[in-house]
Amino acid sequence: MGFVQEFKEFAMKGNVIDLAVGVIIGGAFGKITNSVVADVFMPPLGLLTGGVNFTDIKIPLKAAVTDAAGKVTAQAVTINIGTFLQTVFDFTLMALAVFVMIKLLNNLKKKEEAKPAAPAAPPEPSKEEILLTEIRDALRASLK
Repeated sequence: MGFVQEFKEFAMKGNVIDLAVGVIIGGAFGKITNSVVADVFMPPLGLLTGGVNFTDIKIPLKAAVTDAAGKVTAQAVTINIGTFLQTVFDFTLMALAVFVMIKLLNNLKKKEEAKPAAPAAPPEPSKEEILLTEIRDALRASLK
């Protein structure tokens, strides 16, 4: 089997397509979550902390080096605590969103399983039962 044919069979398996859809939806969900964190939660939190932007919180280890003209020749070395806090907050919010989504899906699934099944239609009578019914009806008609 040729390499191209083997790859085509692999790529067309259901699991690969499901995984691709999951990755695409996950990427979009990540963007939504990042926007919720950055645009909805962080501004009020920054306001509560006196307008501090968390990504600006840094611990300097070495100051930037500038020349006589004021041009930076070597960047400052910093520990970016704020970026780390922002990432932890993003992760926590994303984990919470996934948890809530799974909880809702599980509740919907439980409700679906709890619904009583529609009563099954009575089984079709066998050929013998049909024949016996015809004989009974014929005997009733002859007795009248």
